[in-house]
Amino acid sequence: MFAFRDEHKLARDMVRRWVVGKLVPANGALERNEVLPYELMRDFLRTFGAAAKGAERDPGSDTSERGDVEDADDSEPMGMLGALDPALQAVVAIELSRVNPGFYMAFAASIGLAGGAIMAKGTPEQRRRFGRPVLSMEKVAAWAMTEPGAGSDAFGSMRTVARPDGDGYVLNGQKTFITNGPYADVCVVYAKIDRGQGTPLAERPIHAFLVQKGTPGFVQSPPMKKMGMHSSPTGELFLENVRVTQAELLGEKEHETARSKAKDVFQTERTGAAAMAVGIIERCLEDSIAYAKQRVTWGRPIAEYQLIQEKIARMFVHKQNVENLLFKQIWLQNSGGYMTAAEASATKLYAARAATECAMEAVQLHGGNGYMQEFHVEQLARDAKLLQIGGGTDEIQILNIARQLLR
Repeated sequence: MFAFRDEHKLARDMVRRWVVGKLVPANGALERNEVLPYELMRDFLRTFGAAAKGAERDPGSDTSERGDVEDADDSEPMGMLGALDPALQAVVAIELSRVNPGFYMAFAASIGLAGGAIMAKGTPEQRRRFGRPVLSMEKVAAWAMTEPGAGSDAFGSMRTVARPDGDGYVLNGQKTFITNGPYADVCVVYAKIDRGQGTPLAERPIHAFLVQKGTPGFVQSPPMKKMGMHSSPTGELFLENVRVTQAELLGEKEHETARSKAKDVFQTERTGAAAMAVGIIERCLEDSIAYAKQRVTWGRPIAEYQLIQEKIARMFVHKQNVENLLFKQIWLQNSGGYMTAAEASATKLYAARAATECAMEAVQLHGGNGYMQEFHVEQLARDAKLLQIGGGTDEIQILNIARQLLR
């Protein structure tokens, strides 16, 4: 059985102190979009000294190496999240998500999704030129897959194309709902190769390209106005005859389609929802217990009413279940294994639903106060809902599970 060890608990205490001292005071300004999250992310990396350390093998490996970025093996993806063992990665996700899930989402999308893709599949030069500045937060990155009209059918419905032209490619298309999109210095953009041979769009190979801010024809929209996750800037990317060189094709060769690697990222995104859900549920449970004990109606604390007790008990059950899914995931990673596609989808499906239910029940338990922004459960309720949408909706997870089981 897996459980957090003493070193994980010590690390969690350290992260929580940073969160209380830095993230909590900034939370209001972040939510009102008065400040961007990136400088605070840099402070987090500086505080824990991990911006330029660590290495992690591709998913499925049971070993990792430590070392300075300049001396590390360029075959390994590196960075803040990669430097940590899976349990410590979970600790960071839980503690940041207890206060601001959107902040963690922007952080993980830049370093984990985009940075991880560059360090996993990039050439040594691409890792030096693009990857290391992303992992140190010198540059902000975005991972651009989703398109208008595509939704969860990210591969089949992709319309962005890359046409070989001379010593490079010309990209045309549009991406939407891209975390960090409005402010990213470098975007990992997925496109289908168009050789003008009449190959059906759905059958064309998919490859990733590194597109930099300011490239002619590349437009990054202002941040979208969203229901929740306000601290995570989200936008659209427009590509009109954007010319990139061969050196900006991730890996510099077309010998391996990026479709399978992108699927690995989707699976990582799905299993990653569990840690965020634990943070949301844990905070909602703590706030609800404290409020139920001090809120008095008809001369009694509402904690004495069985309907309130039922809500708190259900939150606790969800917390136990999601934690166990997270611990299973960590145990598998530590032992060199991984969740199957069905298990990853089941994890995201349950964790997302549990987090949303707990957050909404916390609002209900707080009554009118829960609907007010002064009480933190209001923010968590808005933020939790995205877990049921991003990275594949609940409905898509159900389809994935059924397809895997009925093969």
